[in-house]
Amino acid sequence: MTVSTRVELPEDAPATRRVHMAAFPGPDEADLVDALRRDRCWLPDLSVVAVDERNLVVGHALLTRLEVGEGAALALAPVAVAPEWQRQGVGQQLVQAVLDAATAAGEQLVVVLGDPEYYGQFGFTPATEHQVTGPFEVPDGYFQALRLPGANGSTPTGHCRYPEPFGAL
Repeated sequence: MTVSTRVELPEDAPATRRVHMAAFPGPDEADLVDALRRDRCWLPDLSVVAVDERNLVVGHALLTRLEVGEGAALALAPVAVAPEWQRQGVGQQLVQAVLDAATAAGEQLVVVLGDPEYYGQFGFTPATEHQVTGPFEVPDGYFQALRLPGANGSTPTGHCRYPEPFGAL
């Protein structure tokens, strides 16, 4: 079976929550997505789902607005794939789809906290290389940034301020 990606629809929210609940050991990520939907950082066109041939949601990737210094950027988080679909390229498909949507929307910079090897395949590099710092104490290279194709001019630099719902994690 194959999957395709599309923008998440409001009626997908319960299925998206089920995917996050199945993909992670507790409700934190599912609760975060619900809280982000209610926050001003929510960008509905940058919430992408993967659906199987029956149109069942099997994965989700999300970009929300955050501040970097005096500018605006995007946070990639969370990304979830239903366990039975993991290790089949669905996560890669989702991340690429949401990054493509951000590029099409004229966005310039995305940050992510995650495995440098995994996110490096999309072009993410240590955020410090972009003069961006994060609010998290993590090993060097795990807080990463990506200047999107077509970004004109300079991208924002400085300290990241994540939306309030991330503080609950």
